[in-house]
Amino acid sequence: MTYVAGSHHVTLSVGHAQEDVDFHTRVLGLRFIKKTVLYDGSTPIYHLYYSNAAGDPSAVITTFPWAQAGLYGIRGTNQAREVLLAVPPRSLEFWAGRLKEHGIDSSFEDAFGGRRLNLRHPSGIEYVLIEVEGDPRVGFTGNGVGLEHAIHGIYGVGIHVFDQDRMVDFGKEAFFAAGDVEEEGDRARYRVGDGPGNYVELTGNRTDEQGTWRYGAGAYHHFAWNLDNLENQNEVKFDIEGAGYTDISELKDRTYFKSHYVRTPGGALFELAVTHNEGGWDCDESPEELGRAFMLPPQFEHERESIMARLEPLRSED
Repeated sequence: MTYVAGSHHVTLSVGHAQEDVDFHTRVLGLRFIKKTVLYDGSTPIYHLYYSNAAGDPSAVITTFPWAQAGLYGIRGTNQAREVLLAVPPRSLEFWAGRLKEHGIDSSFEDAFGGRRLNLRHPSGIEYVLIEVEGDPRVGFTGNGVGLEHAIHGIYGVGIHVFDQDRMVDFGKEAFFAAGDVEEEGDRARYRVGDGPGNYVELTGNRTDEQGTWRYGAGAYHHFAWNLDNLENQNEVKFDIEGAGYTDISELKDRTYFKSHYVRTPGGALFELAVTHNEGGWDCDESPEELGRAFMLPPQFEHERESIMARLEPLRSED
């Protein structure tokens, strides 16, 4: 029986590398676990990874800092937009105060029966902190964030769509939507499978222009789901194609996981990821040294000096 085991990671196109590292580590208190490069194309661009304490699938944010290359995106409709993150209950006052100390505006909101805090990444991408009871994932206690406030991991993905029904159909027909669809104002949401970080929130948006799907600073790139193992991943891909959603890639090896990518009818790009036996964040670094060295896949290692010379300077020490 095919299934989705919750979320895996989220990937964003951001501005400059240093402001991104500082935002995720020094402001959000996340663990810096990997510094490598984008595997696609000929332009050297950092690929930076942040996580909770254990680097759990469902608790990783990765970024491509595109401002160095002068490439910018547009946030709009028919596009993934909000990074939804789970935090401990009664922690949002702490986060509002911490964000203010760092010069970041935030605002409280009640939605779907819970309390939230809205903020923005320096590149403009929307983040939402959502209080969650009983989340078993352990936050990273660094940069002044204690365990009682630390981010557990991903809560889900917020997508802006012209037509919410098409994404609901996709969820029910091909992507393991679980339970009823909840509706509140101009938003609807459902869960995918039973694992953590599995909410898909859909905002009806017929006013913004079409958001960009390519790489470009300031825009969400894709949301990755955990397919658990390669056999299940292949069967899920087969089922999605069988339902008529054939805009799906061949298998790509990202060193730390292997993935297919599918463009959903709501515009958001979903990744079907598996942390395979040879992969994992510590396949090329010890668990204690994650994020300290600049890692390259074997096919790029002979170009290390050239690649590093073309990347912007980055200070990433704890």
